[in-house]
Amino acid sequence: MRLASKIFLTSAVVVVVLGVVGILSLRAVGRLASVNREITTRTVPALRLAASTRDAVPALVRLEARFLVLDDTRFIGAWNERADRLRASLIRLREYTTTPQESRLLEEATESFERYYGTVGQVQTLLARGQRVRAAALSEGASRALADRIEANLEALTESMHADVLQAQAEVARLEARTWSGVLLALGAAVGLALIGSGLIAHRLTQSLQKLSAATSAVAAGSFEEPIAVEGRDEVGELARSFSSMARELRRMEDTKEEFFASVSHELRSPLTSIREGAHLLRDRVSGPLNDKQRRLAEIIAAGADRLLGLVNQILEVSRLRAGVLPIQRVRLDLDKVVTRAVEELKPSADHAGVALERERIGEDFVLLGDETRLLQVVVNLVSNAIRFTKRGGRVVARLVSTGPELEIQVEDTGIGIPPAELPHVFEPYRQAHGDRGGTGLGLAIVRGVAQAHGGRVTVESHEGKGSRFTVLLPRS
Repeated sequence: MRLASKIFLTSAVVVVVLGVVGILSLRAVGRLASVNREITTRTVPALRLAASTRDAVPALVRLEARFLVLDDTRFIGAWNERADRLRASLIRLREYTTTPQESRLLEEATESFERYYGTVGQVQTLLARGQRVRAAALSEGASRALADRIEANLEALTESMHADVLQAQAEVARLEARTWSGVLLALGAAVGLALIGSGLIAHRLTQSLQKLSAATSAVAAGSFEEPIAVEGRDEVGELARSFSSMARELRRMEDTKEEFFASVSHELRSPLTSIREGAHLLRDRVSGPLNDKQRRLAEIIAAGADRLLGLVNQILEVSRLRAGVLPIQRVRLDLDKVVTRAVEELKPSADHAGVALERERIGEDFVLLGDETRLLQVVVNLVSNAIRFTKRGGRVVARLVSTGPELEIQVEDTGIGIPPAELPHVFEPYRQAHGDRGGTGLGLAIVRGVAQAHGGRVTVESHEGKGSRFTVLLPRS
């Protein structure tokens, strides 16, 4: 029997064993998928809907207070619109209640809301009649009590649904453990049969197989150079020849990759720089006057070249950071001036975004040894990120703190925050907590690399929906 036939028979036995165990495992996987689908399509949406409905009540109370104080019909319209949305959410929640307790809490919240809706209607009527004192008393009394009752019922409903989520997650964990047991059993059976089969045919293998094994280890280590000398025309010989051909191709591809990375900086940066400078010259009318359309095209070309050049520089900088060859020119500098310059540069962007950009100082002496350009890059990256992830009307603070042997750069915002699951990964290259907000995912990696190149470190604290604070700690020398 040829070697190919023996290997085929051994593989067939292994496949049969894997198939039998796999069928048993698929049942557990199906149950796992069913529970996960339940969590994804029902439990989690129900929890989110309950939480958003609960959070809508304080907004209604604030709108009620505003139209009571300001007597502005716009606030009345906004209140009515949000109240309608809240009523619709309460109706939708009926589809998600699974226990008598949840149904009771939802019914109580719905009943309280209808009474609250009617009470606010009475307040609006009293305001329309000019009876502001009675309207205020009704709003502060019965209306506020009903709103608190709605919020308390929805809070209890949210906690009950959260318990459902935890219970479903526990079930997923149990099913996952069961599935892993099946997979490990299949792997153990397959490995055992493979070893038995390999032992039965090992005496038929020749020195060519030993050379092939050694060559495989060499390729894994990246040091394979010479082709394998093979004698014979059996399957092992054909495999060795194919392997030699593959190894030569891998070596050629590795050399090509190294050449590409060696020349990418010059091949990309030089033409991009030329395009950018040419567009700037056209925009500045060095070659002659331009009409409005031509000037707009030149500005578009310049902006696109700037973005591409910035992306190339970021990629190359991350590569240098990984290689530990980022150049740092240390000079004695005042870090307060660096932070001030960054804030002044980004103030127009903050104003355009409707975000209040502020600067604070705690302490007196802010002198250290560092690279002014790199530290400016750190502050600009952090502040621009904070502006991008802060909604209109929010606040960003660039704070400088003197703490003795270290200086701290703190950038704090009231933005959307970072999900807890993403916090450990925010400084990894190309990793973004909120991909829909733009960016390349390189800015924070550069911030961490520059801080480490200065002998410092960077930390982050964040509460999703409330904001984030990044802290760069730098030694003075």
